[in-house]
Amino acid sequence: MKRLYAFFICLLAILAMQAQIVKTTPTFPTENDEVTIVFDATKGTAGLKGFTGDVYAHTGVTIGNTVWQYAPTWGDNSAKYKLTSLGNDKWQLKITPNIREYYGVKDGETVTQLAFVFRSADKSKEGKDTGNKDIFVDVHTAGLTVRFDQPAEKENLITNTALTIQASASVASTLKLYVGATEIATEANATTISQSYTFSAAGSYTLKAEATANGKTVSATQEVTVLNGTSTSEKMPQGVRPGINYISDTEATLVLQAPKKGYVYVVGDFNDWTPKSDYQLKQDGEYFWITLSGLTKGEEYAFQYLVDGSIYIADPYTDKVLDPWNDHEIESTTYPNLKPYPTGKAEGIVSVLQTGQTAYNWKVKNFERPASEQLVIYEMLIRDFTEEHTFNAAKEKLEYLKNLGVNAVELMPVNEFEGNSSWGYNPSFYFAVDKYYGTKNDLRAFVDECHSQGMAVIIDLVLNHSFGQSPFYLLYKDADGQPSADNPWYNQESNIKNKELSWGYDFNHDSEYTRALVDSVAGFWMSEYKIDGFRYDFTKGFSNTYYGEGSWADGPDKDRIANLKRMSAAVQERQPGAYVIFEHLAATSEEKQLGEAGILLWRKMNYSYCQTAMGWTTENDFSGLYAGTSMPAGSLVGYMESHDEERTGFKAWKWGNTGVIASTTGTNTGISPATGSNINLSTRTKRLATNAAFFLTVPGPKMIWQFGELGYDFSINNNTDGSEYDDKAFRTDPKPIRWDYFEDADRKKLYETYAALLDLRHSYPELFASNTTFSWKVGTANWDNGRTLSATSIDGKSLVVVGNFTLADKNFSVTFQETGTWYELLKDNEPLSVSSTTQTIAVPAHEFRLFTNFKPTLTGIETTAPDAEKPLIYYNRGMDTLVLPAGEAKRVEVYSVNGMLVMTQEKCTSVGLSALPVGYYMARAYMEDGKVQVCKIMK
Repeated sequence: MKRLYAFFICLLAILAMQAQIVKTTPTFPTENDEVTIVFDATKGTAGLKGFTGDVYAHTGVTIGNTVWQYAPTWGDNSAKYKLTSLGNDKWQLKITPNIREYYGVKDGETVTQLAFVFRSADKSKEGKDTGNKDIFVDVHTAGLTVRFDQPAEKENLITNTALTIQASASVASTLKLYVGATEIATEANATTISQSYTFSAAGSYTLKAEATANGKTVSATQEVTVLNGTSTSEKMPQGVRPGINYISDTEATLVLQAPKKGYVYVVGDFNDWTPKSDYQLKQDGEYFWITLSGLTKGEEYAFQYLVDGSIYIADPYTDKVLDPWNDHEIESTTYPNLKPYPTGKAEGIVSVLQTGQTAYNWKVKNFERPASEQLVIYEMLIRDFTEEHTFNAAKEKLEYLKNLGVNAVELMPVNEFEGNSSWGYNPSFYFAVDKYYGTKNDLRAFVDECHSQGMAVIIDLVLNHSFGQSPFYLLYKDADGQPSADNPWYNQESNIKNKELSWGYDFNHDSEYTRALVDSVAGFWMSEYKIDGFRYDFTKGFSNTYYGEGSWADGPDKDRIANLKRMSAAVQERQPGAYVIFEHLAATSEEKQLGEAGILLWRKMNYSYCQTAMGWTTENDFSGLYAGTSMPAGSLVGYMESHDEERTGFKAWKWGNTGVIASTTGTNTGISPATGSNINLSTRTKRLATNAAFFLTVPGPKMIWQFGELGYDFSINNNTDGSEYDDKAFRTDPKPIRWDYFEDADRKKLYETYAALLDLRHSYPELFASNTTFSWKVGTANWDNGRTLSATSIDGKSLVVVGNFTLADKNFSVTFQETGTWYELLKDNEPLSVSSTTQTIAVPAHEFRLFTNFKPTLTGIETTAPDAEKPLIYYNRGMDTLVLPAGEAKRVEVYSVNGMLVMTQEKCTSVGLSALPVGYYMARAYMEDGKVQVCKIMK
C-alpha cells in the first residue's frame, strides 16, 4: 500500500506540472478578451525543451463539444501563429484583438476552450501535455466564475489516498468545497480555496466548488473515482488468449497481458465508461481478465482498459478501433455506418468488440500460391492507387493487373496506423484494419478477388518500431516519453544510433514478449484474411547489437540472423509455403544465410535503372539484380522502383541526357509533369521499356511499384497535385493519381510491353526458372556496344535480348545460342534466320529486340492464334470444361499458376476440369496439324 500511496503522491506532482504548461493572462479568459499565452517548454512532454529555433502554435477552439474548430492546416507558419521567446524555455503567444476575431468564430457560436500543440517550424518537434495529450485552456463566461484547479480533470485514485482539492474564482467570493453533499471547507472573501480529503471507500464521488458574490452563486463540479488498489486472483478460463475472446452471442472474455501491473478495470459503453467494482479484471499471473455477459448480439461496444488508475489504453489485439482525431475525416462511402467516437466519455483511441458477427463467405477457399521464384509482385499503396483510396475501388482495378501479368499484390501497411493519410510505416494497432481504406470485410473481399484472379496477396508489416499510440508503449513509459526500463516489448533506445535508420520506439526482438507478438501478428493475418505472405520492413533492426552513428548496420549480425530465422520458421509453422520477404539490404554474407533459410530479400537496383532511363553512361550496371551463385537461386526480389525510391520516369523527365529530355541541348526546369512540358514522352517510354526488357526477363521474383508500367513520372518528393517539390516536406504526401496515363498511346505501349514480357515469363516458366542457363552483359563497359542477355531452359528453349541504351541507332554484334530460325516476340513472332551464332542486329536508339528459338504462343492470346481462323480451345466456365471446337487435339496440358503440370489428356475434343480446385490455370493444346494454342482458365 505504501508503494501505491507513493505512486499517487507522484501523480499529484505530475498533475501540478500539467496545470503549469501554459499560463494565461487574464487568468479567467473570456471569448471577448485579448489573451496572452505563456508556454513552458520544460513541462508536459518537453518536446521543445532547449529548442532555439522558431516555434509555432497549432491552435483551434472548442465549440460546444467539438474540439479543434477553426484550426489552420498543420504546418501553417503564418505570423499570427508564431511565438516569441521569453528565454528560459518560455514562449509567448498573443491572441489579439480577442479570441473570437483571432480564430474567426462565427456569430451564434460559443467558445468553451482553446486548443494548442506547439511545434517547431519544420514540424519535427512538438510540445504537448503530459501523456502526449493536446493542451486545452478553458474559456469562461464574463462575470463570476469558479473552477477546479485540482483535480483539473476527472480523477482516479485508490482507497485511503489523500487528495488535495483546490478551486479558484474570478472575483473575491465566499468559496465552499463539497464531497457529495458534505461541505469540507469554506473561505470568505477569497479567490482560492484548498482542502485535503481522504477517500476511505471505493466508488464514484462528485466534488463541487461553490462561489457566492454580490448575491450571485455559481458552481463547478468534478468527478473522482476511488478504486481498489489490489486485484482478486483467479485462473483464466481455459483456451482464452490476450485480446477479445468471443464466448457466445452475448459473452466475451477480455484478456490483457500486463506484467508487473497492479490492477485493471474495463470501462466502456456497457458501464457508462465508469470503473465500477463489477468491472475490475481478475488476475492470473501477468494476465488480467474479465468475462462480460449480457451483451447484445451484433451490437458494437467501445471500451478501454484502465490500468493502475491512470493509464487508459485500447485492447492491443482489437480488430477495430475508434479514433477521436481522425475518424471524422472518413467518408461514409468508405466506411458505412462507422460507430461514433464516445466524445466526452473517453480520451484517446478506444477498442471495439462485437459479438455475433457474420463470418465472411470466402469464394476461394484453397488458393494455390505461385512459386516464389516466379513471383511478379505489384507493390500497391491503397491511398494513392485510386481516387477513392479504398479496398473496394482497388478491387475493381484487379483485371488491369491480371492483364499486366502480375501474380501477387503487395499492400503497403493496411493495419491501423497513426493518422489517415500515411504510407503506414507508423503503426499503432497490429490486428486492426485501417478504416481509411474500408472495412475488414472489404479487405477480405479484395483478397478473395485477388485469389480468384490468380494473384497472391502479401502485406507489409512494420515490427521494427511503432509510435506513441501503441498500447504496448503506453503501458510502460517514463515521464520523459521514453519506454520504461521494465517495458516487456520495447528497448528504451534504439540499438542503431544512425538517425536515418531509427524511427519511433524500438522493439526489443530479443524479448520473448516481442517474439510472441510478432508471431501472433503473422498468424492472425494468415488466418483471418488468408494473406499469403509478408514483407517485413527494415529487418536490420531486429536485434540489439549496437551500431554507432556512422554505421548502416550492415552486419553480419549473428543475433539478428537468429532472430529472423526464428521468425520466418514461425510463419512457416503456421502456414507452410507462405512468403517471407525482408527489406534487409545488409551484407551479402548475412543475406545469403537468410536466403538459405528460404527467406526472400529485397534487391534494390533503382540507381542503375534510373541512370539508364536518363541516358547517362556511368554507374548503370544491372548485374546486381542477378546474384548467380553468390546467393541461393530465386532468393532476391529485384526491383527498379519501390515506394522508397525516386521514380525512373521522373528522373528521365527531369534530368535526362540530351536526346532523352529534348532533341537539342537543354535542361528541364519544371517541378513535375503537372507544371513542366511533357518532354519527349515517346523517347522516355522507349527507354523505360528497354529497362523492363533487362529486368523482367531475369530469373527470380520481381517487383513493380505501382504505375511504373505506365512510366509514372511524378517525383516521390512532389506534393499532392505536383505543383511543388520538397525532398522533406512532401515525401510521404499523396501523389497525383493518373489513370488517364493508360489512355496515352506511348504509355499504353509501355504497359503492353510489360504485359508481353510477363506473358512470355508465365507462358514458359521453364525459361525463367532457377535451373535456366543465364548470362548477360549489362555493365558500364557494355554501353556503346549494346547490352545483351541470354537464357536457355533445360528443355532447350532459348531467348536473347539486345538493348541499345545509347542515343543513336546502332548495329550490334549479338551472340545466339544456336543457328536456325528465331522469332522476334514484339514483332508478331517475325522470323529471323540465324546462319551463324554471331549476328549483326540493328537496334534503334533507346530500344531493344527480343528473340526466341521457338515460336511463342502466349497465354494472353485467349481465343485465337495469330494464324488461325477460329479458336482452337476455350474455357466454358458454366460446364467447367475446356472445349476444342476445331477438332481433336493431339494432347492438352494444364498447368497451375506456379508452372506445375497438373493434368494431361491425349486425343480429346474436351477436357473436364471439375477435379481441379478453384484457382488460376493455363492450358496448352497441341493440334494434329502442328498448331498450338494457349488459354487462361479462371475457375
